[in-house]
Amino acid sequence: MKTFFAPFLFLVSTALFLTSCKDEVVDIKPDLPTDETKHEIITLGGGCYWCVEAVFQQLEGVVSATSGFMGGHLPNPTYKEVTSQVTGHIEVVQVVYDPKVISTEEILEWFWKAHNPTDTMGQGVDQGVMYMSTIFTHSEEQLKIAEASKKAEQDKLVDAIVTTIREAEEFYPVGDEQQDYYFRMKGQNPYCPQQITPKLKKLGLEY
Repeated sequence: MKTFFAPFLFLVSTALFLTSCKDEVVDIKPDLPTDETKHEIITLGGGCYWCVEAVFQQLEGVVSATSGFMGGHLPNPTYKEVTSQVTGHIEVVQVVYDPKVISTEEILEWFWKAHNPTDTMGQGVDQGVMYMSTIFTHSEEQLKIAEASKKAEQDKLVDAIVTTIREAEEFYPVGDEQQDYYFRMKGQNPYCPQQITPKLKKLGLEY
């Protein structure tokens, strides 16, 4: 009886998680070409990049949100190498945005809301170096804005923010199978409804 009951409970719980998302497919706007004359780039690490991407790709003014890696010492790392947590890379989402529509300050406000910047070990169930809270800035102006934004956020919190602010390095995007992950895989991978759906609900975004 025990041998049968445990797998049964697992299947039932998984089914409940998978049905917690809306059935309809959310129409996420396609990525637009980057125009260096009017768009800016900021790269953000806030835990699993599937979670971060699902937030930023929905925001008005965001041209594209691309999952990948930054900050490590190994060129062209594979996903397996990064997940071994010996390359020093961080899972990030590179956000291209139109500052006339959504400012850097607003981007960072969403960043703080989208994760726990006081988690010293990573983010929720995703623990380790590759999940650390990080802002990679792409200009001196962004650096100033990020530092001011972090200070303002810290004033709201009791626990210390552990987010590091670093100069952007080489960005290594992951393959297509890892891009737009939540909205493609939410009905197949239980991680999505377990970890990402509650975040999107809390933020008032599509799920």
